[in-house]
Amino acid sequence: MSTPFPFTALVGQDDLRLALLLNAVSPAVGGVLVRGEKGTAKSTAVRALSALMPKVDVVAGCRFSCAPGTPDPACPDGPHEVGPGVSRPARMVELPVGASEDRLVGALDIERALSEGVKAFEPGLLADAHRGILYVDEVNLLHDHLVDLLLDAAAMGASYVEREGVSVRHAARFLLVGTMNPEEGELRPQLLDRFGLTVEVAASREPDQRVEVVRRRLAYDDDPDGFAARWADEESAVRARIVAARDLLPSVRLGDGALRQIAATCAAFEVDGMRADIVMARTATALAAWAGRTEVLAEDVRQAALLALPHRRRRNPFDAPGLDEDKLDETLEEFGGQDGTDGDDDPDPDGPGGGGQPPQGGPEGGPGDGPQEGPQDAADGTEPGGDEAARPQAGESGQPGPSGAGEQQPVRAGEPFRTKALSVPGLGEGAAGRRSRARTEHGRTTGSRRPRGTLTKLHLAATVQAAAPHQRARGRSGRGLVIRRDDLRQATREGREGNLVLFVVDASGSMAARQRMSAVKGAVLSLLLDAYQRRDKVGLVTFRGSAADVALPPTSSVDAAAARLESLPTGGRTPLAAGLLRAHDVLRVERLRDAARRPLVVVVTDGRATGGPEPVALAGRAARLFAADSVASVVVDCETGPVRLGLARQLAAELEGTAVTLDELRADSIAGLVRDVQGSNRRAA
Repeated sequence: MSTPFPFTALVGQDDLRLALLLNAVSPAVGGVLVRGEKGTAKSTAVRALSALMPKVDVVAGCRFSCAPGTPDPACPDGPHEVGPGVSRPARMVELPVGASEDRLVGALDIERALSEGVKAFEPGLLADAHRGILYVDEVNLLHDHLVDLLLDAAAMGASYVEREGVSVRHAARFLLVGTMNPEEGELRPQLLDRFGLTVEVAASREPDQRVEVVRRRLAYDDDPDGFAARWADEESAVRARIVAARDLLPSVRLGDGALRQIAATCAAFEVDGMRADIVMARTATALAAWAGRTEVLAEDVRQAALLALPHRRRRNPFDAPGLDEDKLDETLEEFGGQDGTDGDDDPDPDGPGGGGQPPQGGPEGGPGDGPQEGPQDAADGTEPGGDEAARPQAGESGQPGPSGAGEQQPVRAGEPFRTKALSVPGLGEGAAGRRSRARTEHGRTTGSRRPRGTLTKLHLAATVQAAAPHQRARGRSGRGLVIRRDDLRQATREGREGNLVLFVVDASGSMAARQRMSAVKGAVLSLLLDAYQRRDKVGLVTFRGSAADVALPPTSSVDAAAARLESLPTGGRTPLAAGLLRAHDVLRVERLRDAARRPLVVVVTDGRATGGPEPVALAGRAARLFAADSVASVVVDCETGPVRLGLARQLAAELEGTAVTLDELRADSIAGLVRDVQGSNRRAA
């Protein structure tokens, strides 16, 4: 096994190191979610922490790491006698993004369970991680049902495996750490809330700090063992401090004053539910123990709020996590001054912990594997003035190039709304999601089949039906069925999949009127929110002037698409055919990467096509390419005014898709239409 980079040799990233250490002191805090751009040593820090974890005593031969003094009475390998055990290092278990449910929670031998009544159980990663660290890199890319299982086990301290009435339970208490790059997509708010603490990390922009990062990393790469030996004393000191803080933790007093500050802070920031209050209380207590104190102070409550609240204040995926520190200080001051929690209290700065900060291993800087800058997509949000009715005509006569004289500044998107449900027809087999019907591992049972490989979901009735005719030939004499491998049937289930929603947005002069483009952007933003909730990948193609551009290649980061949309300029001619051809090319490439994910193309346009010879006929031929490939499509008709040409609906017919107006896209408008129709039918009756 390779030597990990020493934890104390990490440069800077104080919040990250503190959050990890607090969870090492008190796993009840609930784990850490580390968010940040690539190259900021998120994984390096987590792997380095494993070397600091104190050793654990386990029952010899127990696959579930039972403590010898208090063995789990329900352990599948038990029962165990109380007595001396063996000591081993705490494990760090990594959960791969592509892991199956059985790999995570373990699996039962269904054949032996049915025929012999034996609970033959193969432990999963949750059992391996018990009393250690469970690390999930790119947790935002993990399937939702796996994240649910993972967080449920972390919250309950136990894992349950259920297979057709046969169940196994075992203890699963671990320090949960997840890392993610927000550019690749966000976690659902419900899942964010289940992580105790969240830390935002970014590479330092100070040259001296970056120099120190590179220096230490190169030294480690040249001689890992020698580099680790030079930091051995610092590592031992931190390891001993973790043990001392764990021993002190039960003696830490969380007074009524501190509890009042915690409750007031959560209320002031309008945090949903009570989990934030509990996490803050546990974090503040761990901070006091880490600092060597038996009393929780106001500064512990403040630090706990900065770690536990920012990710719980998001209301939609486009909100950046954050906390108003001035408001936090005002709240703590207003509700302080009781039970030793006055904000003016200041512990000895030279004492252990110095206000809860982790020990410094050297000059500050980024952590040792070379930071990189992420994309920045800010929109200035300025709104052009002028005559709104005249702008579309002026845009049509603008310069053909994307940055010609016809270009107008970006406008802000209108208010998002709940959209009509759009889906891909048929039955797919793509990644789990919430948009279109698909064959999935989770969902309602629709039938059975012979298992391909390991049996995961038993169809009991079909299995019994397959085995029943052969009982006499197999010499059945008792009450139980004689089950053989060929009798087993896998349940086929139907659920929902996520799709690739590719937006093709007309940004030409005909769409450039201020209020009109604002409404169009609001509609696309609403569809992006819908895509986020349904776990889709999204892409964005825009066309204007004389060409089409891929503003955003297919990605799981819906907020990146929203940023591109916000900064989208308008003006120029309408190369509709170019936009469709570019979208078709994007789908062709994406089909090679992920053939199972079915696409849904959403064309946002008024249907006009200008520029070049026979632009309308060329657009029609491009549209028929999608129809030939059976690509599901929707045209959002943005044409307004008393006189309408119906070009967008003609385009939808060429695509063999459907057309909806901006008003029809609203879910409440659809519901209102249904109510009106039902009311008319009742009156007619």
